[in-house]
Amino acid sequence: MTEATSPRHIVVTGAAGALGRAVVQHFLDQGARVALIDQHMAHLNSSFPGLENSQHLLLEADVASVDAMSATGRQILAAFKQVDVLVHIAGGFEMGEEAHALSRASWDRMMNLNAWSFVAVSQAFVPSMIERKAGAVIAVTAKAASRGAAGMAAYIASKSALQRLVEVSAAELSPHGINVNSIAPSTLDTPANRAAMPDANPDQWVSTTVAAQTIDFLGSAAAAALHGQHLALDA
Repeated sequence: MTEATSPRHIVVTGAAGALGRAVVQHFLDQGARVALIDQHMAHLNSSFPGLENSQHLLLEADVASVDAMSATGRQILAAFKQVDVLVHIAGGFEMGEEAHALSRASWDRMMNLNAWSFVAVSQAFVPSMIERKAGAVIAVTAKAASRGAAGMAAYIASKSALQRLVEVSAAELSPHGINVNSIAPSTLDTPANRAAMPDANPDQWVSTTVAAQTIDFLGSAAAAALHGQHLALDA
């Protein structure tokens, strides 16, 4: 994987979320051309006012839908011609029932958002990377995926499944010059987490700025020797 002299072309899912906004802004500051994907166009427009009238792309899509992502991928590739870095942030979190009482709805919701979405998004962009023999795919997993915790069965299982998918993809795609890795944060310092845990100390959480910088590293030539790794992020 070599650094291009022309601006990098970046795709970011979950772009209107707290981490997504930090990642998009980081790449914009680096001079990259960015395609922003989120479930709601209104959230993209409010997060990045004026960006729709630029060289960048703002797109509404369901990342868990193969058909939606296929159409979105075609639109992005028609405009960008290539994707250098795919950053898959979109996902979900919820506390749930105990494992012995877990509902199928909770299981399916977390698996679709956190694991299957990686497959759907990869199908939209990885084939073009294989053709070019270059590219980087970065997912956002979780430090919690390393072991179980009470009340988080579906979430932890889905993030663990995502990590295994990252590892499988890395093994399959490294011969094609493509790096696949993830960041695995503990707790991100976001407005939603501060509201949900008002008594916690956010100084012990991971800033979205640092997470964005780590994602940029994984998408750079400096990470060319990393395959199927999950970089655990702690404050």
